[in-house]
Amino acid sequence: MNSNREYPVPSLTRRIISVWYRHERVYNSNLVSNAFPPVLEPLILLAGLGIGFQSYIQTMGQMSYILFLASGIIVTSSMYTAAFECTYNTFVRLEYDRVYDGMLGAPLSPNDLILGEILFAGTKGFLFALSVLLVTWVAGIITYPLSITAALVGFLCGVMFGTLSLWITSLVQNINHFNFYFTGLLSPMFFFSGAVFPIENLPRSMQYLAEVIPLTHPVRMARAFCFPGLLDNRLWLDLLYCIVFIGITGWLAIRGLKKRMID
Repeated sequence: MNSNREYPVPSLTRRIISVWYRHERVYNSNLVSNAFPPVLEPLILLAGLGIGFQSYIQTMGQMSYILFLASGIIVTSSMYTAAFECTYNTFVRLEYDRVYDGMLGAPLSPNDLILGEILFAGTKGFLFALSVLLVTWVAGIITYPLSITAALVGFLCGVMFGTLSLWITSLVQNINHFNFYFTGLLSPMFFFSGAVFPIENLPRSMQYLAEVIPLTHPVRMARAFCFPGLLDNRLWLDLLYCIVFIGITGWLAIRGLKKRMID
């Protein structure tokens, strides 16, 4: 019997999907405890801010304030779940559980692992955006038929913050350092991206800063799909920003994590 038989290397797509499938199986093994907080937190925020401020702020432009808020937090849920997945979870797999060491023993390259991580982050971004969107439908807050497209923006947002978070993960040496990332970057980004109030109300200098913030662009895109009359050519610039951002941070993430995995 020939023990030196060679097996064909799976295609790139199959290798990436296999990484995604491994993460999906692990995640679903504790689905309730894993999914409960990311779904509940934006709903608590919607109830607390939306109902509380609704008595003081009746409308925000052409829409009610609770609709304005709901259409914004659809993608903020994507941001947080993708960021958590690609920081804490990735770091644990990399440094503590040594999951990647075992996976690299299979016909998988570091690039395959990282691309699978990004795809999984985008998938979670889509699912949590869809979950929040479904609740707003049931509650009668968002009723525009085109709003289902906002879940696709959630996927894009998940990929954006997946690549950014993986790059951050490639830089940190201690898991506690992620506190600076979440508190110092993501939390301020949530408030100054147009999710809670319009960036047009900010001082001129801060409006320019808000346009640099990555969350601003998926928030604007998601909101445009949740209310008639907001679709315009500016959204193409938002999409272009997202694509360029993913390209840059994705390259940095692959470069940094590949070096770390090999070392």
